[in-house]
Amino acid sequence: MSTRIPGFKGEYLWELDIAEWQLLALAEAFPAERYAWRPAGAARTVSEILVHVAAGNLTLLGIAGVEAAPDLYGNPKGEVAARMMAMIAANEALEKSVTDKPAVIALLRRSLDAVRTAFTQSAEGELDRLDTFFGERTTVRRVYLRGLTHTHEHMGQLVAYTRAMGMSPPWPDWRESGRKILERDQSTST
Repeated sequence: MSTRIPGFKGEYLWELDIAEWQLLALAEAFPAERYAWRPAGAARTVSEILVHVAAGNLTLLGIAGVEAAPDLYGNPKGEVAARMMAMIAANEALEKSVTDKPAVIALLRRSLDAVRTAFTQSAEGELDRLDTFFGERTTVRRVYLRGLTHTHEHMGQLVAYTRAMGMSPPWPDWRESGRKILERDQSTST
């Protein structure tokens, strides 16, 4: 395990590591032919969810002032809300056009790398910077937290998709591991 940065930055990056590992494991676990699957007509497909998360990461970076994807968004002008709306419109098109498993995973990795790099390089003062995001006066730090929360939200959705398809999430069931540890501990204490 690598050395952790102390304080909030280290804690955030640690949580990002976990989310990244799990989300990429899910993305890899879905067979390519299941990337177009959705549980109902109005729900996003597997690929649309993954692109939505990736595009959401890039959009949140953009509204925080980090230009992470000019090739996808150009250079949206105006106040934060206007830039965000332009990026969201582009994201909806991305969800429909980026559907091939390798391309989806590449975009997802690119967005997670961009978040990690931007967050790691941001100065404490930048994280404390106040602006109006989502119609509220808040910090850039909260924008980064929103990205992490958004990633987990849709990872949960994908876990439900795996189960609906008859698959299991691609990581150990910690409840089973915990039971084994408890059983071992109980047998050694008697």
